[in-house]
Amino acid sequence: MKHGKKYLDSKKLIESTKLYDPAEAIALVKQTGKAKFDETVELSIRLGVDPRHADQQVRGTVVLPHGTGKKVRVLVFAKGDKAEEARAAGAEYVGEAELADKIKNENWFDFDVAIATPDMMGVVGRIGRILGPKGLMPNPKSGTVTADVAKAVEEVKGGKVEYRVDKTAIAHVPIGKVSFDEEKLVENLTALMEAVIKAKPSSAKGTYLRSLFLSTTMGPSIRLNGTKF
Repeated sequence: MKHGKKYLDSKKLIESTKLYDPAEAIALVKQTGKAKFDETVELSIRLGVDPRHADQQVRGTVVLPHGTGKKVRVLVFAKGDKAEEARAAGAEYVGEAELADKIKNENWFDFDVAIATPDMMGVVGRIGRILGPKGLMPNPKSGTVTADVAKAVEEVKGGKVEYRVDKTAIAHVPIGKVSFDEEKLVENLTALMEAVIKAKPSSAKGTYLRSLFLSTTMGPSIRLNGTKF
């Protein structure tokens, strides 16, 4: 793979064999964000679990103290008072079957997160095959199927992120933007790691945190010292 000059210049700043402490890595990752836009800072975590086993699935959510820096567009499937609560909380789109039809018939996806009340899952289930592959299907485990839609909307807009290992036991999670102060990025990183460590399955054996890498959207990765967590 060929990389541009900015990427190669950023890579020169990083010692490939070094395990960086969190604060040091955050300071360095900010230096590598050289794109013309405000790049996202992402953490990639490889865990010592086998995702093929149901009891070793690592999945959960955490509200980052300082948010992600991204404007999140929220769609809520709800009716009656719950619909009004969702609108009051700031949801961009609120509705019932008409929203499901719009997604199905118009291939419409102008939203980032979908939330649903339990009584609307019959409607949402009809488009599960469309929402699922895009990671947009409401799920109780991620807090997006709930009767408390106002709280769900506020948390998502306030910086709630989901971590979930893929089939290779790796999770990719945003922790903020390059423009964030170092202290805020460190606090977001710490909150995420506390949640991931707490979610360790009892059946997982050996080293749980196999490797941790920080990177920006367009920049090279920086390896973190997992023992610091």
